Amino acid sequence: MNSFRESMIDKKNCWEVKGCGRHPGGDNIDQRGICPAALEKRLDGKNNGVNAGRSCWVVAGTLCDQQTHDDFVNKIARCKKCFFYQQVYQEEGDNIVPLMDLFDCIMDLEADIR
Repeated sequence: MNSFRESMIDKKNCWEVKGCGRHPGGDNIDQRGICPAALEKRLDGKNNGVNAGRSCWVVAGTLCDQQTHDDFVNKIARCKKCFFYQQVYQEEGDNIVPLMDLFDCIMDLEADIR
């Protein structure tokens, strides 16, 4: 069986699949800045992603359909239709981190000072 880090190698993050170029070192950071999902360390490793790369649907300010979304209610409705969201759910299967657990990680303000 693969180790945790080895299993992450086969899993792609949103910026790798969608090609937005908003990850650190990406081609589009000068125009749109670095994506908050690429910087969200509290979700690192969740759903086998780097930072929030495989949990982008819970991070405000990510790019979807060439628009950024800060309002979670509207954002999650779009995300559930996104091929990447569906891909992660299919790849992770029973091991998918539940939405509320992801929110708990983001709301863990103590994680910011650890």
